[in-house]
Amino acid sequence: MNRAGTTRRTETVGTEAGTARITWFPAGDARLVLALGHGAGGGVEARDLQALAAALPARGVTTALVEQPWRVAGKKLAPAPRTLDAGWRGLWPALTAAALPVVAGGRSAGARVACRTAGELGAHAVLALSFPLHPPGRPEKSRADELLGTGVPTLVVQGGRDPFGRPEEFPAGAHRIVEVPYADHGFAVPKKAPPAAHRPMDVLTAAVAGWLEGLR
Repeated sequence: MNRAGTTRRTETVGTEAGTARITWFPAGDARLVLALGHGAGGGVEARDLQALAAALPARGVTTALVEQPWRVAGKKLAPAPRTLDAGWRGLWPALTAAALPVVAGGRSAGARVACRTAGELGAHAVLALSFPLHPPGRPEKSRADELLGTGVPTLVVQGGRDPFGRPEEFPAGAHRIVEVPYADHGFAVPKKAPPAAHRPMDVLTAAVAGWLEGLR
């Protein structure tokens, strides 16, 4: 059971890239759907994805955690971006089946997929968690064009010490950016950080919930 009192369910979906999986966390009286993809180094067990799935249904947001086909198949390495995009496109009809606005999102590589495909799929907005603005130590390899090209309201939630791009590195006007102080790419906070910084998921879920409530 999730906090909204409804039972989660799992759905498999065939896509051009293989069989994908959606774990639904339904809201009792949903006003929109938030679809979240995972990164290249892990799955939907990521702490930020799980925190949002636990918190948002009680706020009227059905949350869908999306597992890409490569992950469902048990592979260890993510495929090329075009294959990730094909998997996401194949899932989209299932995500929109309830005829509710769908906010496309994800963490890291999943955020890139959501940004690249938002316009063509008609996403209502985009949520980018730990957007990998550049490879660590390679700021010249910027992916800002993906972020700036969403064409819809976009929220970036970024760790203050994320080696893939700290909040201050993002270009001016790159949508709304919320910093999780002291957090790394996985939103982990070092033990030496001030006591107030040791609840990063509270910062993240509050920021996302508030932003979603303001969407029209």
